[in-house]
Amino acid sequence: MKPTENLKLKVCGLTQLSQIQELISLNTNFLGFIFYEKSPRFVLNHLSLQEISAINHQGKVGVFVNETVEKITEISEKSNLNFIQLHGDEDENFIKDLRKNVKKEVKLIKVFRVGETFNFQFSIFNSLVDYFLFDTDSKAFGGTGKTFDWQILNEIEIPIPYFLSGGISLENIHQLSTINQQPLALDINSKFETEPGIKNLEKIKTLKSLLR
Repeated sequence: MKPTENLKLKVCGLTQLSQIQELISLNTNFLGFIFYEKSPRFVLNHLSLQEISAINHQGKVGVFVNETVEKITEISEKSNLNFIQLHGDEDENFIKDLRKNVKKEVKLIKVFRVGETFNFQFSIFNSLVDYFLFDTDSKAFGGTGKTFDWQILNEIEIPIPYFLSGGISLENIHQLSTINQQPLALDINSKFETEPGIKNLEKIKTLKSLLR
């Protein structure tokens, strides 16, 4: 089996209902909506919570950066999210509090931003979240379009399934074979856009064909 086979796909930074429907028809596994006002892909500039709630899909992911538990809970319920992605500096106490407030069936994804080195302690998060996500470190909390050195992942034991993010493109996807513990899913964004929030569906179709 090729390393790219059977990998799931998350398309993040969605803003257009027509594109979302096309991605659903392509059997995209996860749809990412960014609820971070400083992002050029801030979804509430384009779609209402009601419109997101009405999207019939079991993989709706809300991305939050250092937001309050109350706000995340409210948005999660009103937009009928299936996953909550914590992309900021949320610690174990925050996650415990969030877990008590959101619906039990909502899954939690904790993001780790990877720079030149990686020295995070996983153990405190293992039992608190359902998935990890590794992204390239940046002051802007993601969206760099740059990859980190994937070989760093071979130096650590990853105890739960993870998403791989940060500058994934058609040009570097072949390098996934160098990762010993393969990700559950690829998380794509800026390398598959024509402009922020507008996806290049032809490129995504090409990627999907490589993931079969």
